[in-house]
Amino acid sequence: MKGQGHSPVDLIIHKRKLIEKAFILLIVLCLLSVPFVGVNYDLTKYLPESTDSSKALNIMEQEFTYPGMARIMMQDVSLYEAKALKDRVADVDGVDMVMWCDTTTNIYGADSFIDYSKIDDYYKDGCAYMDVTFLESDSSSRTHRAVNEIKEILGGKGMIAGSAASDTMLGPTINGEVARVMVLAVIFIFLILTLTTTSWFEPVLFLTVMFIAIILGMGTNLLFGEISFMSNAVGAVLQLACSMDYSIFLLHAFTREKANGVPPEQAMANALRSAIPSIGASGATTIVGFLALALMRFGIGRDMGLVLAKGIAFSLVTVLLLMPALILRFQKIIDKTAHRSFMPSFRKFGEYGYKVRVPVLVLVLLLVVPCYVAQGMCDFSYGNEAIANTPGTEVYDNEQVMNAKFGQSNMMLALVPVGDDVTEKALTDELDALPYAKYAQGLASTLPEGIPEEILPHSLTGQFHSEHWARIIINVRSPGESADSFAYADEIRAVIGRYYPNQQTYLVGVTPSTQDIKQVITTDYRFVNILSLLGVAIVVAITYKSLILPLVVLIPIEAAVFINTAIPYIMGTRSMFLGFIIVSCVQLGATIDYSILLTGNYLDARAQGDKKEAAIRAVTQSALSIMTSGLILTTVGYGLYFLTSIDAVAGLGELIGRGAFLSTLLVLFMLPACLMIFDRFIVKKDYAQKKHERMNRIHSKKLILPRLSALQQQRMALKRQMRQNRNARLRELYGRLRGRGKADTENHREEEHDDEQDR
Repeated sequence: MKGQGHSPVDLIIHKRKLIEKAFILLIVLCLLSVPFVGVNYDLTKYLPESTDSSKALNIMEQEFTYPGMARIMMQDVSLYEAKALKDRVADVDGVDMVMWCDTTTNIYGADSFIDYSKIDDYYKDGCAYMDVTFLESDSSSRTHRAVNEIKEILGGKGMIAGSAASDTMLGPTINGEVARVMVLAVIFIFLILTLTTTSWFEPVLFLTVMFIAIILGMGTNLLFGEISFMSNAVGAVLQLACSMDYSIFLLHAFTREKANGVPPEQAMANALRSAIPSIGASGATTIVGFLALALMRFGIGRDMGLVLAKGIAFSLVTVLLLMPALILRFQKIIDKTAHRSFMPSFRKFGEYGYKVRVPVLVLVLLLVVPCYVAQGMCDFSYGNEAIANTPGTEVYDNEQVMNAKFGQSNMMLALVPVGDDVTEKALTDELDALPYAKYAQGLASTLPEGIPEEILPHSLTGQFHSEHWARIIINVRSPGESADSFAYADEIRAVIGRYYPNQQTYLVGVTPSTQDIKQVITTDYRFVNILSLLGVAIVVAITYKSLILPLVVLIPIEAAVFINTAIPYIMGTRSMFLGFIIVSCVQLGATIDYSILLTGNYLDARAQGDKKEAAIRAVTQSALSIMTSGLILTTVGYGLYFLTSIDAVAGLGELIGRGAFLSTLLVLFMLPACLMIFDRFIVKKDYAQKKHERMNRIHSKKLILPRLSALQQQRMALKRQMRQNRNARLRELYGRLRGRGKADTENHREEEHDDEQDR
């Protein structure tokens, strides 16, 4: 093709029917792939292999399997009824152990022989409490089936909570809530686009293009096999919100060219050539911001970074390849559904922005340092409990009822070298005596004296001993994540270390894993932040061929990030640290486009006037696009916040929504002041001339029509003739049917008239 003189733009326009067919095929394949993409809800799977928790989990899976865990409570039951239900739960496929007081107390004895004060951790006031461990992990489908079966067994007599129950119910909950968010986002985006565009059909076209890109992004997630719950929850809505600008840029460029009297195909060629640099720069900054996440040591960053960056890449490809074909196909509908602009002139808005630029700049400079300090002082959560234990969910409500009745329960597992039963028993007894421990249980502590382990069935011993390791279950009265639980875990490690000095031991569970997540993720933060800043700065520097300009466009966005992430500390609310990291990259990557757009308009205006007029015109020309994009991202973010019951997703949504709003404000009201301050360093004398020359080059490139051979021309003429003949036959058949229908109607009327006369 290159030899024939066809540029990529020529091929995009002339091969548009082939492109449409290719996208139809890709859409079908991706729709078929979406149901096979796995979703992971366990943050511990993303820990680096070098952490103790990751090593311990590998050992557990190899020698014991890492068990899912749940808590159940039965209400209004006698000891005998509780025992009967417990036995039914223990027989469920997938259940490993059900720990209750029947192992130490003869519940069939007379009441006078039962000391209820010694079993009040398990039974009191007609309520029975039990801990359940499963044969497989919380996220296993076998465990999920077991949890659902336990719920059926308990019926109205009880409730279930714990990590396995959370994992089982989390998937359907998130999927349903995200679907509602997507519907709401589409409705709001449609309304926003209707107000800010000049055709009733343009919003339909924009949303169609974006949905195709989203389908491609979701279907190709099959390449990863499994994605995180965070990527699954926010990937589609963020892709929709962050990449809508690309479609708007291209359609507006096409409309301008066509308004100058350029034929449609040539207008599209000119639009592509003029819009590709801005679309490419916008997409590149967003992709770089997301890819910075992929370099986190904590694996969920890599997961989210790749999923989100891939989604934006598909949006770019869809806009640049498919959208030209759709615009040319539906241009008549766009013209027929055109309406006057509903938006007023933003000249007065631009003048107001110029007036307040200095007060806004001073205010932000006063706030930014305290906010930078405050963002690191927030009360953060780090582990799985931030995902599942969310007010309003069934599991959370059940957890609160159980905690009120029997206290908190936090199960940990100690792995120690097997073989020394005396040491193991002494360790278990000391752990059991800790004031915050409900119980500690190991094989050595439960074996009757004098009974050798070898004569017991493996089904019993295998729960606690493997070839190399002994497992001790420790149940602690604490939540999975808190300052107290971290202190308890450290003390338990110290106790284990005294009994097994100079030997490798591990502590496994929600609390130890959360401690490792905290250690890894906090070191990731500064690295990811700096990397995303450098990546975006390099893209801007290459785009504008300037070293100072990246600094200028980043100032309002970074200030907005600092203020946004400091607000949780100011408000006294708790935030998930993972969302804190993600939003820094998302807000930077998604809203830097606002700065780039306004800066470009400032440079254009500066080539024709002074600084004041350039600042006013830059805000006037940019306000509609920036406010449209910012409002869309704000709507999507707050949609996640208000419509999801999962704290991790809702918190991320709030940060994204508020961050987009703050970025919009600071770009419109603070960036003009920054541009004026750095004017002498960023405005080049030949800027206008170079841009004029570039536009002349674009308009001088004429679309090269494909050269058809004589045989190809004959085939096209034959196809046209066949199409005309088919349409003629259809019109003739329609005419006959219509004529016959009229004749039948007239005959029917005559018969009715004759009947009336007879009567």
